[in-house]
Amino acid sequence: MSGQPGRAVADIVTLADYAEPLSTTDGRVPGQRGRQTRRRLLDATVELLTTTSWRSVKVTDIAREAQTSPATFYQYFGNVEHAIRVLADGMVDQAAQLSGLVGGDWSEGASWQTALAVTEGFLTYWEENRAVFRVVDLATEEGDAQLRGIRVRALNAVTVALAEMIERQGALSPAGSDPMAVAGTLVAMFASVSAHRSGFEYWGIRTHHLIDTQARMLHWAVTGRPVLSGASPAVWPI
Repeated sequence: MSGQPGRAVADIVTLADYAEPLSTTDGRVPGQRGRQTRRRLLDATVELLTTTSWRSVKVTDIAREAQTSPATFYQYFGNVEHAIRVLADGMVDQAAQLSGLVGGDWSEGASWQTALAVTEGFLTYWEENRAVFRVVDLATEEGDAQLRGIRVRALNAVTVALAEMIERQGALSPAGSDPMAVAGTLVAMFASVSAHRSGFEYWGIRTHHLIDTQARMLHWAVTGRPVLSGASPAVWPI
C-alpha cells in the first residue's frame, strides 16, 4: 500500500457492517450469536451472487451455503430480494466512509498520496461489492427503482465529496467550470474502470497502471497541478 492515506482504506472500506437496523423479521434484536448468523447469511448471499444469476438464487441455496436452515434465513430476511437490498444499503454506508478519503490532505506535499488513496479506495470498494453492483445494475435495467436509487446514493456520496473538495481549492479546476460535473465525470471514470478491470487485465493493462492513470487525472482535476516526478507508484493488490 502506498503511503499513510492509503493504509486507511483497509479500515474504511470493508464488508464488516451491513446497513439496516439489526433486528429479526418479528422485531426482536438479535444477540451476538444471532448477529453472526445474519452475517453468515449475507456473506453466503454474496458468495452465491458471485457465481449465480441473482434470479436463480434461492433461500435454500443461501441457507445451505451458510450451513443453516431456510427457517433461520426467514428469521432475518423476508426473501432473497430483501437480503440483496440489505447488502446494497451497506454499499451506501461504505461509500459514505469512502468519501472520508476525499477529505484528506490535498496540499502540495501530500496531494499525490491522497489521490492514490482515493483511487485505490474506490477500486477496493468496488471489488468488495462487485457481485452486488452487478445485481443492482441488472435490476436497474429491469426498472427496479429502489435498487437504482441505492446505486445513485452510493456513487453520489463520493461525487458530492469530490465536488466540495474541488470548490475548496479556491481556483477553477482545469477539468471544467462546474465542480459537480467534474466530480461526476471522475466518479463515472472510477466506476467504469473498476467494473471492467478484469477485461483490462486480460488485454495486458495492469491494475497498478490503471490506478496510477486515474490518480493522476484525479490529482490534476482537484489541484490543477501535475504530479511531481518521483511520485510513489500505485500498488495492487492492496
